[in-house]
Amino acid sequence: MPLVRIDMLKGRTPEQRRIIADVIYDAMISTLNVPQNDRFQIISEHQSGELLIDPTYLGIQRSPDAIIIQITLNEGRSVDLKRAFYKAVADGLRDRAHMRTEDVFISLVEVKKENWSFGNGLAQYAT
Repeated sequence: MPLVRIDMLKGRTPEQRRIIADVIYDAMISTLNVPQNDRFQIISEHQSGELLIDPTYLGIQRSPDAIIIQITLNEGRSVDLKRAFYKAVADGLRDRAHMRTEDVFISLVEVKKENWSFGNGLAQYAT
């Protein structure tokens, strides 16, 4: 059900991009109860100047390697689950992709279940 968009500056290898995507997917499964095989991710690379991320907002020192992760998902998860997810992603990217946790910006966009169609022109989750 989640749709993940990952925005970053150009320059990472295909392997690095895959590790970033895998970390996010693994964290969704382990903390947000996303089922296996529910993987829909878009990785977009941008030229310098096309990705504007404030380097000091809220006192967090971000580098030019900062990424933005936006996830559209069904509404209803608790704040505690979301906090666990944010931490799992930041820690996983630090450990597996050698990224700074300060460089991980995450935004969750919650929608009602009827706002999805996974194919065949059907609203599979609508009740």
